[in-house]
Amino acid sequence: MGFGPLSIDMYLPAFPAIGQSLHASAGEVERTLATFFAGLALGQLLSGPVSDRFGRTKPLYAGLTLYMLGSIGCALAPSAGVLAAWRFVQALGGSVGMVSSRAIVRDLHSGAAAARMMSRLVLVMGLAPIVAPLLGGWVLRTSGWRTIFWSHAVIGVIALAAVVLILPETAPPRSGPSQPFRSMARIVRAPDFLGHALAVGLAQAGMFAYIGGSPFVFITLHGVAPEHFGWFFGANAAGLVLMSQLNHRLLARSSPEQVLKWAVRVAAFAGLALVGVVVTGLGGLWGIALSLFVFVSSLGAISPNATALAMEHHAKQAGIASAVLGALQFLLAAGASAAVSASHDGTARPMALGVAITALLALGALGLARRSTPPEAGTPAVEAPTPTS
Repeated sequence: MGFGPLSIDMYLPAFPAIGQSLHASAGEVERTLATFFAGLALGQLLSGPVSDRFGRTKPLYAGLTLYMLGSIGCALAPSAGVLAAWRFVQALGGSVGMVSSRAIVRDLHSGAAAARMMSRLVLVMGLAPIVAPLLGGWVLRTSGWRTIFWSHAVIGVIALAAVVLILPETAPPRSGPSQPFRSMARIVRAPDFLGHALAVGLAQAGMFAYIGGSPFVFITLHGVAPEHFGWFFGANAAGLVLMSQLNHRLLARSSPEQVLKWAVRVAAFAGLALVGVVVTGLGGLWGIALSLFVFVSSLGAISPNATALAMEHHAKQAGIASAVLGALQFLLAAGASAAVSASHDGTARPMALGVAITALLALGALGLARRSTPPEAGTPAVEAPTPTS
């Protein structure tokens, strides 16, 4: 599940070094991130139907192998254009793990149990932004930017070994849908899926608006030293991790719907507070940091609950549902990041508005999430059955 954030955040500190080494402009280097987003979105749409048809583990073998090849290609890239192409390949491979992890949880769990397991996945996704920039900065200082991608290849080897040796097959091969894209369209039209998928996707889009705009806001506008920026970034990720674990406890007393409703409200409040701080100047740097901390922390409850609820009634096509959910998240994230970049005006307003607008839209999206579809026949019990091996 961590391949996306790990592959993004670990190489962000190397942008200037990559541009200097490959004689590329800042825009050319930034395009390597855009192609990675595109690869993650497309890769998830392609791997979802394959995962439903051939099981979870076999696509993981192919996906992790492709990720390793893409990482090696990035490490050897002679130009920014070639690097962008290999980043696309790398993302195609890494996307399989992101689809499969959500689908495996749905194979084994439903309801609150699925939301609790999703909280553990969010823990991994939250740890990656803490560790990855610091690890990437250390590798950059000691060995250069190309070693970052060699380390991605090594991580791919470790993950592949873990899948081969540890991970059982949770969805035996079965006859998949003959028209997977029609199945995707049918899933998207389901109100319960669409509302929850938009809620988590828009919340994640706010997260990427923050990621795209925060280096300028913290370092350029408020004079935070580049080597200290990682501590602000890591503190927010730590808040996300803590909230994901608190969510695990809250689900013992409240339903996923109730926790999700309050978490989205907190995110919207934090977004509006951020706009207020930026417009008025009250609180300065620490007002911005606190508002962002509350917003990012709320994702620790939004992501697992909205994801579990979106996939609740789609156990028979968990791979396709996971693919659509993931692709939607990264398409919205790419749009939010691009909007913040395009509206850059030398202030913190674009980032603040990006966070606030997406959070308010996520709150509105919950209105679409009517739990009107009856559970599928044969939906797994709340506790996990013994998986087939």
